[in-house]
Formats: sequence, C-alpha cells, structure tokens
Amino acid sequence: MIRTDLLALTPEVLAALSNRGLVKRAAKAVDGGEAPTLTVGDDGVVHATHPDGTTSTLPAVGGLAAGVCSCAAPGVCRHLLALVLTYQRQQEAATEPAPASTPARSLDGSGGAGDPTDRSPAGRAPAIDDPAGPALEGSGPAERDGPGGTGTAPAERDRPEGGDTCVAGLRGGGGPGGEQHPPGGGHEPWRWSPGEFTDDELTAALGAPALAAAGRRRRAGYTALVRRPGPADPVPQVELPTGTVRFLVPHQLGYARSDAAGGEGEAVALAVWACRVADREQSDRREAQVRVGGPAAVVDVSALDAAVALAAEVLLAGAVHTGAGAATRLAAVRRDLDAAGLRWPLLALDDLAGQLDAYAARSARYRPETLAEVLAELPARQRAVLRGGATPAQRVLGADEPAETPLRRLRLTGLGARVGDTGGEVVVDVVLAHPTAAGVLVLRREFPAAEEDRLTGHTLAGRRVAGSTLGALAAGNVVSEAAVRSAAHRLRFAAGRLARTAVTPGTGSSWAELPPALLAGDLDALAASLAERPPRLLRPRTAAESVRVLALGEVRSIGYAAGEQRLDATVTGAAGGVATVSAVHRAAAPGALDALAAALRGEHGTPRYVSGTVRRGANGLVVEVLAVVADTVVVPDLAAGTGDGILTGTLADRPDPVAAALRAGSALLAQAAHRGLRQLPAGFRDRLRAAGAGLARVGLDRCGAALTDLAGALGADPGDAAVRAWVDAQIRLLVTAESR
Repeated sequence: MIRTDLLALTPEVLAALSNRGLVKRAAKAVDGGEAPTLTVGDDGVVHATHPDGTTSTLPAVGGLAAGVCSCAAPGVCRHLLALVLTYQRQQEAATEPAPASTPARSLDGSGGAGDPTDRSPAGRAPAIDDPAGPALEGSGPAERDGPGGTGTAPAERDRPEGGDTCVAGLRGGGGPGGEQHPPGGGHEPWRWSPGEFTDDELTAALGAPALAAAGRRRRAGYTALVRRPGPADPVPQVELPTGTVRFLVPHQLGYARSDAAGGEGEAVALAVWACRVADREQSDRREAQVRVGGPAAVVDVSALDAAVALAAEVLLAGAVHTGAGAATRLAAVRRDLDAAGLRWPLLALDDLAGQLDAYAARSARYRPETLAEVLAELPARQRAVLRGGATPAQRVLGADEPAETPLRRLRLTGLGARVGDTGGEVVVDVVLAHPTAAGVLVLRREFPAAEEDRLTGHTLAGRRVAGSTLGALAAGNVVSEAAVRSAAHRLRFAAGRLARTAVTPGTGSSWAELPPALLAGDLDALAASLAERPPRLLRPRTAAESVRVLALGEVRSIGYAAGEQRLDATVTGAAGGVATVSAVHRAAAPGALDALAAALRGEHGTPRYVSGTVRRGANGLVVEVLAVVADTVVVPDLAAGTGDGILTGTLADRPDPVAAALRAGSALLAQAAHRGLRQLPAGFRDRLRAAGAGLARVGLDRCGAALTDLAGALGADPGDAAVRAWVDAQIRLLVTAESR
C-alpha cells in the first residue's frame, strides 16, 4: 500500500513537526548516499535500517510522533526524517522517471532538483510538493485505505449525534458552484475541512481519555476562530483559547499539531468540533468565529457591570479628582473580573489603573487620550454583549482566555523592535512572528532612565535576555522550549530554562516563509481585510495585533517633514497596491530615521520586505515601520546614530480637514475625562457645540450630533445621562477615525 500521508509531508511540514536543522541534516545524509533500507508491510508500517545500524519504524497511524527509533534522541529524530525522505524518493522513482542521482529535497536553498524553492515542474517532485501529483492519484478520502482512512466515502460515514456534517463546498474539493472534484486529487487539493473526522476516528487517533477531557470542555462551552485553507495557505487552523491547532496534512489526524505545551489530543478534538460548527453555520466565510457546546452563550457579566460603574465614577470625577481611595475599588473589581475569567475587561481595567497611577505620580506615561479610550472600552464591550452581534460574547470579553499558556517547542522570527521613552524609563518591545500560529508575540523589557547615562535603542540592543541580546532577538530566528505566552500575546521565557532557548542570526530569508495572515504582497487586499475587522474597542486585547510584513515591489519616493520630524516613503506591494511607510523621530531612537532612509534608498541592497504596525489612513495604508529586509535586516529603532544625518526630499503639505475635525473633537472628550464631567470649566459646552459643527461641516453629521448631545447633557450636576452621552460620542469618534 502507498503511504500517501508520507508523500504529503513537504519540507516545511517536516520542519514544523521537528525542526529545520534536523530536516537539513537528514536530507544531507540521504543526498550523500546514507539513505536507509526500507521495507513496507501490508499494514502500511515502514521499517528502516540505517547505515549506522540504527533501526526505525513508522506505524501506519499516529504520524511522526508515533515513530520509534533505536537511537537515543528524543522525539522526532533525523533517522525518522531520513525514513520519510527516502520513502518519498522511492515513490518518485516508481511514479515518474528520474535520474538515479536526483538528490533529496532540502531546506537550504541550494538549488537543483532538491531545492524546495524551485517551483518549476522539472525542479520538484509531485509526490512531495504537489498533492495533485501522480503518486497521490486515487488517494482522496473516498478511496482511502491507508493510515487514518476508513475505506468509506466521507458522505457515507457515521456522524456524531447532532448531524455535524461537513459542508460539501469545503470538503474534498467542492467548487464555488457546488460541483464536486476528487478529494486530494488534481483539483484544488487544499479544499477540505477537519470537520470531516468522526468521533470514532478521534477516539482511535487521540485516545479515549483525551476525547473525554475534550467532551467535558465542550459541555462547558468554548469559542474558536476557524481559518479555512486556501491556495496560498493550504493548512487549516483553529484558534482556541489555549492555543492554535494546525492540520498539516489533509485528511490525516496524526499530523495535527497544537502550539500549546500539553493536552494536544484534547486541543485537536476541540478544533475538529469547532470546524464542524463552522462548516454548518458559516460555510461561506474564510474565517469563522464560532461558539461550541455549553449553554446558550450565557455569560455572567456582574463583574463587568461593576467595572463599568467604576469607570463611570472616574469619568464623572476625572483623573484630576480621583483620589487614592479608588485604588481599593480598582483592586476589588479586578479580583472579580479575574474570578469571572473576563480577560479583556480585566486588561482594560489594568490600563485604567495604570493611567490613574501615572497621573498621580506625574509620570509621562499618563495620556488623557489613553484614559478616554479605556473609559469608553469597558461600556463598549458591555453594550456589545447585552445587545448581541456577530462576535460571540465570550470573544468580546475574552471569557475563555487563560492568563498564560506554556508553549511547546516553537520557532519565532524577529520582526524588529519599538523603543519608547516614557520619561522615567525606556521601554523596548521586541516583536516576533509565530508562524505556526499565524500570530505575533511581543517581548517587553523596561529600563530605568538615568540622566548620567542616556539610554537609546542602540545602547540597549546589546542587553542580554534569554541567553542572547535584544538586538539579536529583534532580527534573528528563535527556537525555544521555555516560552510562555500571556493572554495579551506578551512573551516571556520561563525562569531557569534559558538554556532551552537558542537564537541564530537572521538574514530575512525566513520572512518569505511567513503565512499569508502575516505576509502581504497585495496591499489592496490587506486594506480590505483590515476593514472587515470589528472595531478595536471590541477586538481581543492582544499586543501587536496589527503588525504585518509587506512584500515590496518598489520604493517610489522618500520625503521628510521637518516640522513633524517625520519620514514618509511611498512603496508598492509585490502583488499590487500602495502604502506609506512612516516613522517619527523619538529621543530614545535618535538614529532611526537615518537608518530607515538608508535602507529604503537601497544602501543595504534592494529592500524586499518591511514590517510594521499597519493602519488605514485617509490616503491609504500607513505602516509604522519596525524593520526592513534587504541584504540584511535593518531595525531602525536599534540603529546607531545621533540623528544628525541629512534627510532629503520634502513632503507636500496635504491638509486633511476630516482628520483635523476628528482630532479636535477627540481632544475635547479626552479633556472632559481628564477634568471630570462634574468639573468642566465654563464655556466647555460651547466648545463642544463648536467642535460638533466643525464635524458636520466635513460631512461627519453623526459625530457632530454626538458632541452636541453631550453638550446638552452636561448640566449643573451631570449624572448617568451625561456619562452615556460622553460614551456615545467617544465610541463614535474612535470608530470613525479607525474606519477612515
């Protein structure tokens, strides 16, 4: 029998199941004539005898994790990888003529027939990289008799009670019009859904204890985000509260992988059930947020109600007049939110407490605009839950999110760093892509500012962390077995386990392998995807949620606005669209603008990628840059320099009356939160009305009306009506500014 699951293991999948270094080592051994001798039993079990005398066995079910090797290495070793690579080569030789000296495929980009970057028909083996190749003919689910198969067409399988059937258009290859194509055959082999697996298959592959644990979790209820596969990203993914599950090989449960350390079988079952619900309820969406099991989405919001009431009290009194007694109330409400598991309101309350503490300490961390945003976020989440909507209440509140999740062995790619000065300390945020979860993690380090020794990004780049330096982390590749992720996607390395974290220098080559959720070449499509997101006030409170990597076409122009100390560059995407790469001078990163200008001018080679926080602006996408990849990785905030370089090019002054009107209105609302609705000066209501009229003049009638309504609600003794009017206005202006 043919092991189609082994033929589907691309070098990228093998690296995800082990690590890239082991795959390269195994490929080198096979290339060098040290391929093992294989025997395949009628039951599909593959036995290998290696030249060094080691023996290894790969059962027909369970994936690589079920493999057994006589060597001393734990987990998936190079011998098991060599077994897979040799099996693939033998199947290639059996299905199409090939020179006997064809080398095994590698991950080092060395070219030739073994180069996985060679996508030409002559330079790749269909049995490995092309699921539509001859070696996979007749191996779709309807005919499977190999590992994980039942020999029964999916449509005929027994389904769990409740009728969770898989949508035809998402299974084995149903086209847009409902036409069927042979699953796993020559037409769009990525069209499949993990919802196809039955509970019997889950039990057989994962074990009864894992399925029982998952069943208990389902009875309690959970939320999930299902990302369906596509041509550019053929791996289905499911974001669970505890981690992300990826189904690396179509129709094979043994190759599902969770990034959380522990409970993988339970996580895989939960992910499969989430896919079933998504297939049934949201079959037409590439991303589907679903609620699985449990009661009818009942959430205890009493702790949230208390948090909203406390926010209203702060708004009425203002930061100026909120006394030290508020700390006791804040601590009590925080305990209740933590006990209720409402993670996003809890983090918002932490920000509120941080702003009040910063004001009391006269710290530069205090910003009235941030205070106003937090005071609006808590009631915004409450309203979204009470009124219902497309986003499940649990996701709005982060009700299923654990405070921290230990991660199994993971690979991270440095995407740069952001350096900021809050007055009393310098903060460095190292941003790292987590490709297997299609997400971003942030490692933060804070350093007390010292007058006698000015700290900058460049001086801090050499500071040690996790056995390496901040600069190496920001531009390098990280492999760690000691990583812990917070609910907010903050990263830390577990104490006492630093030896299990390794950092290697990065050249930017790994950026090309980032998943489509992080890497964008079509900037128009990226803008459209950003527009589809819920408002920021309701999204999960995750760090660097808007960080993306742009594959560049060309740099059209570079200009400098001296008055704002801002550098802007107009760039195109490799697949179309235009964006503005932007950076503003900061004292903590004096060499950033000079380094960015040099990188974009091509002084380090042609710029190929840029990373940064992406937002929509009045004139298109704006990227607040983190790093640029050319022949090397340039991290502007960590670059040397004093900011004395000459920046050429003048930016044209383009007045934006809409943005100016929104800023004026938002500034008044922030001032109201700072002073307190009960402590506003005379004439403030007239200023609100004037700002409202200004918004109406630029076409923002509803924003203008919201400010006018607030002015009317502010009487001699403002109360609940004034709070509601302020919240209405703040939400409307924030959402309008975000959606421009």
